[in-house]
Parts: sequence; structure tokens; C-alpha cells
Amino acid sequence: MTKWLSSPWLAIRVQLALGVFFVAAALPKIVDPPSFAHMVYNYRIMPGGAVNLMALVMPWIELLCGLALILGIWTAAARAIVAAMLFVFIAAISVNLARGNAIDCGCFDPSPRPKSRLERLDDMRFVIYRDLGMLLMVAQLTYAARRKQRIADSG
Repeated sequence: MTKWLSSPWLAIRVQLALGVFFVAAALPKIVDPPSFAHMVYNYRIMPGGAVNLMALVMPWIELLCGLALILGIWTAAARAIVAAMLFVFIAAISVNLARGNAIDCGCFDPSPRPKSRLERLDDMRFVIYRDLGMLLMVAQLTYAARRKQRIADSG
């Protein structure tokens, strides 16, 4: 099992998929910063003055990390930043779920669509599971990179 988890065949596919996820998440936010700023505000965890800055900067970080993973450059840094962002996303959504604050996450589409409170809460649970899955993807890439490095160091 460890051989398969660290195989280059799997690692490149996981790396490309994760990169595509982050590029796809970033583009709509870059195109429509005001809508994304509104989504960030709805989380009610950032000071008001930081909302616009976050809405302008975070999508570009997502885009750069996604492109780095797709192109295979700066992959260790991109993996670390992606993992940190995923932890923050999971925490932010979990806090709002615990509060009963039914929000649209704004993950892939910052323009809100009318949904019932129950639909938004269900979406939030799904997003947590999806982000946990992406964290597993980061873990697999990190494991494969470390195993590759150990093999190179010993041989």
C-alpha cells in the first residue's frame, strides 16, 4: 500500500487535480471581488477592515498555488499553503455551522443563489467533507515527496 501511495503515477494525478480545484475556485472570485467580499463578510469571523483585503488577496494566492501544482513548480510551498488554507476554511465553516449561521461558502461561485437555510447547512457539511478530502490529497502528495526524497538520499 505504501508503494502505491507514493507512486509517481498517483502523485502527478493528485497534484494536477488539486491544482485544478484551486484554479477553478480562484477564477470566479478574481472576476467578482465584491461578491466574494460579501461571502467573506457573512462568515462573521474577520474584522470589517480585513474583509476587502482578504477578498482581493486570497483568490490570487489560490490561483498561484493551483498553477504551481499544475506546472510542478514550487510544489512544497504550494502544498503547505494549500494545507494551511484548507485548515482555515474547515475551521471557518465549522465555526459557522456550530453557530447555526447558514452561509454560502463562496468556494467556487461567489454569487449567491437562493437556497433554504437547510440547504445551506447541508452544503456547509458537504464543503467540510470535500475540504477534508483535499487535505488527504495534500497528505498523499507530502508522503510521496518525502518518500521520494528518502529514496534519493539513500541511493
